[in-house]
Amino acid sequence: MPRVRMILFIVVLTAVIAGVYFWITREPQPTSAADTSVPVEVARVERRDVPMLIRSLGFVRALRSIDIRPQVGGMLVELPATEGKVVKRGDLLARIDDRAILASLRQAEAERNVTRAELNIARLDLKRYENLVRDRAAPAQTLDQQKALVAQLEATLATREATVAAAQVQMSYTRIVSPTDGRVGIRNAYEGSVVSTNDTTGLFSVVQTQPISVEASLPQSRLPELQRMLARPEGARVQAFAQDGGQPIAEGRLTLIDNRVAVDSGTIRVRAHFDNDDERLWPDQSVLVTLEAEVLEGALVVPSRALRQGSNGPFVWLVTDGRAVTKAVHVRHQTDDIAVIDNVEVGDEVVVDGQARLRPGVAVSRVGDESVAEPGA
Repeated sequence: MPRVRMILFIVVLTAVIAGVYFWITREPQPTSAADTSVPVEVARVERRDVPMLIRSLGFVRALRSIDIRPQVGGMLVELPATEGKVVKRGDLLARIDDRAILASLRQAEAERNVTRAELNIARLDLKRYENLVRDRAAPAQTLDQQKALVAQLEATLATREATVAAAQVQMSYTRIVSPTDGRVGIRNAYEGSVVSTNDTTGLFSVVQTQPISVEASLPQSRLPELQRMLARPEGARVQAFAQDGGQPIAEGRLTLIDNRVAVDSGTIRVRAHFDNDDERLWPDQSVLVTLEAEVLEGALVVPSRALRQGSNGPFVWLVTDGRAVTKAVHVRHQTDDIAVIDNVEVGDEVVVDGQARLRPGVAVSRVGDESVAEPGA
């Protein structure tokens, strides 16, 4: 039995020695360049016009938003304005019961007419007394008394006419007309309701939606750019988006920079004007806005993913003759999608993915060719 074990041990040892000798003495297999190259994704440098955009959160503001409130008390007898309806300036919105005011107006007119008749008689008597005094047929005291009576009646008539005018104004308040073009909001009162000038809520609101404005707050460091934008003859273009990454829902122009910087936040408010013909902007809606500061014409553009930051500043990896080389660049403008750089040429291939494994001069293999994304895409 020990002899058999010895024989097995010798056989196994011989096999191991033979395997090691074969591994050491075998010829190495040739390695292809593709097996040692680093796979990378590349994009080509493009030349195009790039708008420099300022982005901010904005809020839609109506140019006119008016709460319709009664200026006299009474019962609502008519509400021709329909909720959500577009009305024009001067359209009848509501009518309040005017019978009591109409009676007061007629009484004031009657009192005015009585005073006017009395004044006419007093003036005729004044002329008679003037003739009598001139002919020495009546004392001068009588003439003076008549002049005083005429003056008194003239003052009374002025008071009566003011009372009539006030009643006419009150009468006009019973017909509520639209003060502007706009859209009627939800009602807070209905026909038959008794309204008062002390009511805390109005009858409804009329809000102008065409045109409309958008207000945004920007850092005060942007003030010089904003002033240049506002000074352009054609104005600065402003786009509004419902959400980040979506399509623009409206386009307008920058119209106003606020006259002061907010001390607590260090920001300045700006306003843009939109025609809003399709009413896609709604009052008090929050939107994302982009302001076109300027356009870089003929700029060299690469995807932002191509940029790398080194100890000496930004650089990109270029693919030249199948090998990776570094290229220092100057970044003129950058967004989430693209970067405008100098010191490259149109058509150069830049690495946008796989940079972590690259070393200068290492062979690379392309696994994709990415096109530069359009701004805002």
